[in-house]
Amino acid sequence: MRIELRGVLKDYGGTRALDHVKLEFAPGQIVALLGANGAGKSTLLRCLGGVIAPSKGDIYFDDEPFRRDRLDQRRRFAFLPDFPFLFPEKTVLRNISIILRLYEADGSGAEDRVLALLREFDLLPLAQMPVAALSRGQSYKTALVGLLAVDPDLWLLDEPFASGMDPHAINAFKTHARTAVARGRTVIYSTQILEVAERFCDRACVIQQGEIRAFASVTQLREQAADKANVLQSLLDSLREAAL
Repeated sequence: MRIELRGVLKDYGGTRALDHVKLEFAPGQIVALLGANGAGKSTLLRCLGGVIAPSKGDIYFDDEPFRRDRLDQRRRFAFLPDFPFLFPEKTVLRNISIILRLYEADGSGAEDRVLALLREFDLLPLAQMPVAALSRGQSYKTALVGLLAVDPDLWLLDEPFASGMDPHAINAFKTHARTAVARGRTVIYSTQILEVAERFCDRACVIQQGEIRAFASVTQLREQAADKANVLQSLLDSLREAAL
């Protein structure tokens, strides 16, 4: 799925979180959203995920305007915020079942997919426990299993590497993401961990005060960076100094 933002602006009262953003995300890529706290990363993800509407501008999926009330469009993506939307009183298995039903992905083979994913993410012994009894990382893994079982065209994840997941789950997530983009899926995630982003993205999108300051592959950014060993840190430092 090709995603395009055309002049997207988002205001919160007197604060401008996104400032006439123009971006295009091609299928089959992992994109890391980078920037300081409050730069607009989460706001961008929430606009793409239909959680909030832009104040101005439009979002297009495959050249078709995105409308938040269109279930067919919403079923093409999944958004995992840093604290996923789950029913705390319901069990792990019940939450995943609800996700699959919402996406109409609970047909043939769904049970086997979910069982395999629960095993892979060490959630099978917890399948009948309420989400409220889980750790933050286990809750995030529950929502992630739902996303993987649905297999949407677009993955939107807010700070997955700061979600409390254990190293095994993080590695499993990265493997699934790479496999998904090889099938033409698009993965867009935010992070503050630059060392991870430098190794785990096809393109980096740097946001500063709601504006896009860079959108390129790490290879392209390395050619411009003063510090070739710390490309993204060097870029963010230079942008911060220029803004002072």
